[in-house]
Amino acid sequence: MSKEPKQTTGSTPAPASGEHAPGTHAPAGPPPRIGWLSSGRDPAARTLLREVMERAARDQLPLHIALVFCDRERGESAESDAFLSLAAHLDLPVATLSSAASWEAFRAGAPQTTDVDRNAWRAAFHEEALRLLEPHQLDVLVLAGYMLIVSPAMCARHAMLNLHPALPGGPTGSWQEVIWELLRRGAKETGAMIHLVTPDLDRGPVVSFDRFPIRGGAFDPLWEAFGSKVTARGLDTIMQEEGEAEPLFALIRSTGEAREIPLLYRTVAQFVLGRLRAAHGHVLSSTPLPMDLTAEVEREVGT
Repeated sequence: MSKEPKQTTGSTPAPASGEHAPGTHAPAGPPPRIGWLSSGRDPAARTLLREVMERAARDQLPLHIALVFCDRERGESAESDAFLSLAAHLDLPVATLSSAASWEAFRAGAPQTTDVDRNAWRAAFHEEALRLLEPHQLDVLVLAGYMLIVSPAMCARHAMLNLHPALPGGPTGSWQEVIWELLRRGAKETGAMIHLVTPDLDRGPVVSFDRFPIRGGAFDPLWEAFGSKVTARGLDTIMQEEGEAEPLFALIRSTGEAREIPLLYRTVAQFVLGRLRAAHGHVLSSTPLPMDLTAEVEREVGT
């Protein structure tokens, strides 16, 4: 376990001039203290953090990331080291706790005659993580490339936001599993949602979402070609032989990926602006949830 020196501030600096983005207004009172949780395992983890901070600076939004927590320590991988370096460059406080080392220690202490209880380890690891988070008095946690399933106790203690690449009620699983299921169903639209993390994986209460069509325009000829291939070869063969390179699959993925960061940013902005707040593991709002942020997201991507 290690904790990097706390920097002076986790707030996004306001530019000298400019206007708030559409749909934003200066918040009343201090902004919420946000915890950013990531495993930092790939460039996408860095992109999420950097782009959210850059958008906040552009919009003069006083985003306050009070702590970045990573479940990898320095020296575990080049990717997570790069993520930790980015957080330091952004003057964000950082705390680390190695999940890999924790797991190995837990396995070593378990009786050799029984299977290792992953749920028990998960609870123990996140109890230790909570001790690192507690001094920072965080209001809401954002899971941004955090690759662990969090413990029920952590779900009860903190409101945690997670992005899932499907509409509310849509397919669960990884983004790859979601897209294959959309293709299997012959879906007409898809989207993404930010939901509250609960022990029920990918099924927590939905906070916000955006949607977009996957019919019309460039999609239609790809659906026609995909249908012909399914008839001739079957979906399982296409999945095995073409995978993510299948043209319709790839277009759905790129269209959705372009909207994920805007959706995450716009959702976090609702907390900063006081339209959403978190308390005791719940998200509270004066208006019905979930929030449909499609219009704001589409403005972000320029469509």
